[in-house]
Amino acid sequence: MADSRVPLLHAAPDADPEEERLDRVFFALADPVRRAILERLDGSDLLVSELAAPFDISLQAVSRHIQVLVRAGLVRQERTGRISRCSLEAGPILPAAVWLNRYTKYWQQQFDFLVDVVKGLKPKRQPKPAAKPRRKGAKP
Repeated sequence: MADSRVPLLHAAPDADPEEERLDRVFFALADPVRRAILERLDGSDLLVSELAAPFDISLQAVSRHIQVLVRAGLVRQERTGRISRCSLEAGPILPAAVWLNRYTKYWQQQFDFLVDVVKGLKPKRQPKPAAKPRRKGAKP
């Protein structure tokens, strides 16, 4: 079931669950604070307070960002009493990367075109530096 706060491109009752998961991942990745949170979690588990420290926003705002990441499956949050520890779950990024990878062929075509243009340019010859005049009596 999709979160009502996460906008979906389609709200059809027969929506594909894979598409909805992809929508949640892209929505989560669309915000720079959430991307920064994921970067901070790369390789380490952190408390919510540790995640919030570098941001100039409230702890509550950071918690809301974390919840978006949890709903997208990108973060696992474990609570022990009032302590909440977060860890990265990178698995859901793979379908997003696969989806994006379909469009690399268009970038590759642009790079191939650029290579052809560069190969067609004739390099300008660099003039040889003028020889310094010798002083009389100077040793070669």
